[in-house]
Amino acid sequence: MKLLYFAWLRDRVGKSEETVNLPASVTTVGQLTAWLARQSDGHAAAFDDPIGVHCAVNQEFARDDVPVGPDDEVAFFPPVTGGWGG
Repeated sequence: MKLLYFAWLRDRVGKSEETVNLPASVTTVGQLTAWLARQSDGHAAAFDDPIGVHCAVNQEFARDDVPVGPDDEVAFFPPVTGGWGG
C-alpha cells in the first residue's frame, strides 16, 4: 500500500510517502490509522488526534469504515479551507 502525507502530517511522520505491508487484521481506514500510530513516534504524533486528519483512498474522500487493501493509495491531510463536506 502506498501512503501519502501532506502538510503538517508530512512534517510529523518525517516523509511525504511510504510503502507499507499491512497485517491481515488491518482492513479499514480506521484500523490503518490506529496501526500507523503504533509504527513510530512521528506516526504517533501525526495520528494523536484522528479528528484533525482527513483521508482519501484512491483519491476519494474516505471515512474510518472505508475498506483498504494492498493495492490502494491512501493520502492523509489536514482539513482544508472550506471545511469537510462529509
